[in-house]
Amino acid sequence: MKKTILERIPNKIPYDIQLYISGSNIYDSSCSPEARVYFIDKGNGYYLKCSGRGRLEKEFRMTEYFHSKGLGAEVLSYISDNCDWLLTTAVAGEDCTYEAYLKEPKRLCDTIACELRKLHETDYTGCPVLNKTAEYLAVAEENYRTGNYDKSHFPDSFGYCSAMDAYAVLTEGKDALQSKVLLHGDYCLPNIILNSWRLSGLIDVDNGGVGDRHIDIFWGVWSLWFNLKTNRYQDRFLDAYGRDKADGAILKIIAAAEVFG
Repeated sequence: MKKTILERIPNKIPYDIQLYISGSNIYDSSCSPEARVYFIDKGNGYYLKCSGRGRLEKEFRMTEYFHSKGLGAEVLSYISDNCDWLLTTAVAGEDCTYEAYLKEPKRLCDTIACELRKLHETDYTGCPVLNKTAEYLAVAEENYRTGNYDKSHFPDSFGYCSAMDAYAVLTEGKDALQSKVLLHGDYCLPNIILNSWRLSGLIDVDNGGVGDRHIDIFWGVWSLWFNLKTNRYQDRFLDAYGRDKADGAILKIIAAAEVFG
């Protein structure tokens, strides 16, 4: 994860959070225009995220939930005022774009597939988001209506010739999607933290909830393609995850939803 040292954080930090980070080196590690993310180099490390008012509430709730399952960072503070602030501990280890992991692509593929299967077999009692599938389909529907269509970031095997083609597949197949497992929601290599090849935790879980497993499977396959610059690990990933639960037809429905953002 890229980090750029800063002299200070440009926004006014709430006093309760200042107590954690005062006297520390601060780095910008943002990777999205929707939020600023800062690494606080103090102790074992903290991450501080800042976004618009109310935008981090779901991430706060899901991060707490994943931590309760031993699967993520501990939330130290969440403050929603003029903007939202979320302070968490750093998860020990490196994300899966770390060079040492990318140099062993077969092992990396098998590791993240097996860890995803474990996640999907986790008891989701008490999860704050119990029908992620409905939310997911609603976003795809809205983006179709507003013309938000982009298949440029998807490998050819998941591509569609037009928005109409993708929407037809989504409309016909959406009832096959279920809400039966605990999802990460954005199961990509930068969001999976390993410590000496063992899962240390999952980060950026704001898209998580109880939903259809194929959403995570899709993003696991996509991330291997994107980060390794090849689609040769798709079948290996599905084999390692378990073909008994991975349905290729449903993955095509997920792909149809994803081209609508």
